[in-house]
Amino acid sequence: MERWQGRVALVTGASAGIGAGICRTLVKHGMVVVGCARSTHRIEAIAQEDDVKNAPGKLHAIKCDLTKESEIQHLFEEIRQRFGRIDVCINNAGFSHSSTLLTGEMSQWREMLEVNILALCMCSKEAVKLMKEKNIDDGQIIQISSTGGHLLVPAELASFNFYCATKFMVQTLTEGLRRELRSLKSHIRVTAIAPGMVKTEFLKRTFGEEEKKFSDDFQEMVPLLPEDIGNAVAYILSTPPHVDVNDIIIRPVEQEF
Repeated sequence: MERWQGRVALVTGASAGIGAGICRTLVKHGMVVVGCARSTHRIEAIAQEDDVKNAPGKLHAIKCDLTKESEIQHLFEEIRQRFGRIDVCINNAGFSHSSTLLTGEMSQWREMLEVNILALCMCSKEAVKLMKEKNIDDGQIIQISSTGGHLLVPAELASFNFYCATKFMVQTLTEGLRRELRSLKSHIRVTAIAPGMVKTEFLKRTFGEEEKKFSDDFQEMVPLLPEDIGNAVAYILSTPPHVDVNDIIIRPVEQEF
């Protein structure tokens, strides 16, 4: 990780869960981390944690609603003006609604596509653009996918079917971006990380008061922690520049699917 010290990483969806865990990890490795979310107060609170505040790196918060193209463009312009470069882009932001394919609303599906897919594509595009502008040829794009991007969840979790479909798209888009960069003779690397069950607010945000009936299924399981995904990111970045880790699936030992 030595070659990344002092270099700039963007983490979307950085206010909680996996995004927050990745921010903590990268700051401890000496990176300048830009965390973005619709509300920045939780990112600012993370920046004041003792382990983060005293780390060799630095965490900065920028407000951005990833459903709005203009705000994504403003995000990258602020990164350009304040930090002068971007070396790593981690597209972590994503969410699910609790509706099945037969009960879902068009507005719910559209919102999931805007965050899980369109924002990911836009941030990847703008990150590569800024890397090329600053002659950074050893940058890294990391897409946070899901084990649901490799297989469908069990029937009793059918409310995740559309979410899984977006994560299948993430897998395809990751490989497509890798091939486009190779055709340009670029050495920017592209990776997808597909976590299984992680201890975050994801179920609560998805199901609200009905969270318990789903979380009970996982009571006997020791879930992954956000820091486990942060360590996976650190592993990817720690590999030599000629090594391109394209796909990582990481799940709890006790997870069946």
